[in-house]
Amino acid sequence: MSPTIQSILKANRKYCDDYLFGRNKLVFQHLLNCKTIKCGMNSTRCENCGEHVTHYNSCRDRHCPQCQAIPREVWNFKQRAQVLNIQYFHVVFTLPHELNELVLIHPKEMYDLLFDTVAETLNELSEDDKYLGAQIGFTSVLHTWGQNLSLHPHLHVIVSGGGHKGKVTWIDSKKNFFLPVRVLSKKFRGKYLDKLRESDFFDNDDGFNKEIINSCYRKDWVVYCKEPFKDPEAVIKYLSRYTHRIAISNGRILKHEDHQVTFRYKDYKDNNKIKEMTLDEEEFIRRFFLHVLPKGFSRIRHYGFLSNSNKKARLAILKKITNTPILPSDDLCDKEIIKMVMKKFDYVCPHCHCAMHKRE
Repeated sequence: MSPTIQSILKANRKYCDDYLFGRNKLVFQHLLNCKTIKCGMNSTRCENCGEHVTHYNSCRDRHCPQCQAIPREVWNFKQRAQVLNIQYFHVVFTLPHELNELVLIHPKEMYDLLFDTVAETLNELSEDDKYLGAQIGFTSVLHTWGQNLSLHPHLHVIVSGGGHKGKVTWIDSKKNFFLPVRVLSKKFRGKYLDKLRESDFFDNDDGFNKEIINSCYRKDWVVYCKEPFKDPEAVIKYLSRYTHRIAISNGRILKHEDHQVTFRYKDYKDNNKIKEMTLDEEEFIRRFFLHVLPKGFSRIRHYGFLSNSNKKARLAILKKITNTPILPSDDLCDKEIIKMVMKKFDYVCPHCHCAMHKRE
């Protein structure tokens, strides 16, 4: 049987019980109990042959590799109603590693600062007539990990290639990204460090903190703009890959033996070559739990004309002025969307191999 995160945690249950605490320990218990009797069970009856199959429930924890498929499909189905017939860009904002210690101590505050700073940076520059002179819409997704499971906080941002001025005027951006990356980087750095120094949790009189701030000012911050998406459908495909990811999927874990875990990763510094890394069990577990988010923390956020305030009416107007077709699925309620998505996850009878729909 292939190794999984759950099997690694189970083999190190005593270590996790002794050294994990708070939110991390709760997540550990969820992952350990996922798809077991402790999460409850239900049965499905095959309408063709009458076979009964028992299914153990998921833990539904957002850090669990077994529980992301249905939430991801439901979320992405809803996003189809928000995508316009325009160009979109993919921009990545990365915090420098000098701030990692503060991120470990104050994760919620540091991640909130990242979201707020990126939003203010994009909104201010896009509304400047020098660059676009319009209000854009964008979705930000937080990832906290690198490919080797190290702490690497960054935002993936999907930005509309244009914006609206007033209620009925749409301004298209240039084919290449309309905001210079160097300008973005400097503004992002300045805003984040200013907000950090003004925050309640940051001690400006601490010598160590002063050195962190100075070292961050001395270096260029990474803002990377990828090639624009080919069409709106490509935006949905991208979101389906990134929105509900966890630090590492079970598919990347290659071996678990002799108290070591070997997994596959992509080395971006070496022309994206696929390599293998081996860690002791304890180090693998430590790195995995670096990426557990604070309770209730929202890692996917919408801004600009995609913000929640009157979004539905605003998008209806924008679809008209951008010639975006209205899809029949745009007005479905949550229950109808879940019902449609669940059709992809019908169980198959192990006896006659027919679809099993009915739950008891």
